[in-house]
Amino acid sequence: MKNRYKIKTLGVILSMATLLSSCTGDFDDINTDPNSLTEDQLDASLAGPSFASALYAGIHNGSYSSPGVDDQGTWGIATGILSSTFIQYLNCGYGTERNAFVNGYEGRGWLRFYTVAVPALNNAFKAAEGDEQALAVLKIWKVYMYNQMTDHYGPIPYTEAGNGKEKVMYDSQEAIYEDFFKLLDESNATLTSSTSATVGLLQPNDRVYQGSTDKWRRFGNSLRLRLAMRISDVQPDKAKAQAEAAVAAGVIESNDQNAYFKVSNITPNNLNMIVNSWGYTMTASMESILVGYNDPRLPLWFSEIATGGYQGQPIGGLQDQFGTTPFSTFNNDILGNGSTGTISETKNIEILMASECYLTRAEGALNGWNMNGSAQSLYEQGIALSLRQWGITDTARINAYIAGSSLPVVPQIIAAYPNLTDLLDVPVKLPVAWSTSEASQRTQIAVQKYLAIFPESWESWSDMRRSDQKVIYPPLNTDNLDAGVGKSLMKRIIYVTNEYSANNEAVLDGITKLGGPDTGGTKLWWDVK
Repeated sequence: MKNRYKIKTLGVILSMATLLSSCTGDFDDINTDPNSLTEDQLDASLAGPSFASALYAGIHNGSYSSPGVDDQGTWGIATGILSSTFIQYLNCGYGTERNAFVNGYEGRGWLRFYTVAVPALNNAFKAAEGDEQALAVLKIWKVYMYNQMTDHYGPIPYTEAGNGKEKVMYDSQEAIYEDFFKLLDESNATLTSSTSATVGLLQPNDRVYQGSTDKWRRFGNSLRLRLAMRISDVQPDKAKAQAEAAVAAGVIESNDQNAYFKVSNITPNNLNMIVNSWGYTMTASMESILVGYNDPRLPLWFSEIATGGYQGQPIGGLQDQFGTTPFSTFNNDILGNGSTGTISETKNIEILMASECYLTRAEGALNGWNMNGSAQSLYEQGIALSLRQWGITDTARINAYIAGSSLPVVPQIIAAYPNLTDLLDVPVKLPVAWSTSEASQRTQIAVQKYLAIFPESWESWSDMRRSDQKVIYPPLNTDNLDAGVGKSLMKRIIYVTNEYSANNEAVLDGITKLGGPDTGGTKLWWDVK
């Protein structure tokens, strides 16, 4: 357990950080042997490289150029086989399609988070001491990183992560969220009062916003808006106050403010490297929505099968159930790695988009919150921004989609497998065009947010659990009969096996704070519907 959370030597982290900083061309080489550096040797010159490492590892990507630290398999497992499969952004071919935890895959993301991302972030905090602007940005990124983890597992090591002790206690999710809002409030105050346009200490190594004070401030408030909506069922008054404060302070409002990690040949986009090479395919749920809406993003995301048209694979099929049936793969020239295998070095990684912010604000307006716009106008702006984000700029085409009256369709695989009668009950039964009833409007917002957040599945899975809107098909079969699982949407990731042997007292306390058994069927603190 000590090795999992204790920051002692910095060799591995600084090896990765040196890699990350070298691709900016703006940071001097670290001449000191990184394997000999210890925590007390950290100074301001190492804040940027450590931050760079925390950025890349914090979005669950790994570099094949950093052997011994991480590689692209972390994304393939921690994201592709788990959250991307649960919400049916892709079909992975593993047992997680049937809601099973297999091969210890639930541990990959946990391990890399606590041995790569967290030490790097903690090192950045230590090295940035005294620089309030840099600390404000690091606080924002801390919230982003830990939010994804706590919304996957529930109670997790938070305040004591990296404490150097044998036992690392778990914080309750409610306490973690309380600290999230505190950190975001502090960061907004610092960055708002700053007279500098850039965060100089981090700027050379900032692969997201190149040190822009205003963009990091907007990112922090957008994150605050996201978290406010997350707690809207369990703490509605606080959710309203935080959401309104976030919007008033200024969230991401245009695509040029979107948060992307800017990739390079040594910090590639793992999704592009993996989705086609690992055999991931389009799902029947995505086919139903995108084909039915004649969505202009469809040909950008997926490829037609040889016989024409798009064919998604139903989630939860049995082993070899569909034999050699062809399914649409990801568009190799946009979301794959291209014919030369290098698109992963140029396709930036989505972190948080303006479209999500507008769609969250649309739902907030339905809640009676002051979101600086009507629910319909915010909904339609969110859709338009998502389309433009993907290069669809023709105004007439955008307006036609927003006004569309067509409905999602039954997946075409039903023609070859007529016994799959569950597919006849299409999950989404509404058009894109704004409906007249509030209940339908909430569903429409959830559907469009599901599409707008693609392919970033960590957030999309959390939002789908929170909203409880019916957007995707249930799995055809389940290998998980735990209460609350079956064929329903998975509620959380189970704790890793090593925690029971190396940190037993703490993980048992974490389960007590979870409020239910350590299964995929126990709802998280904010998931009360």
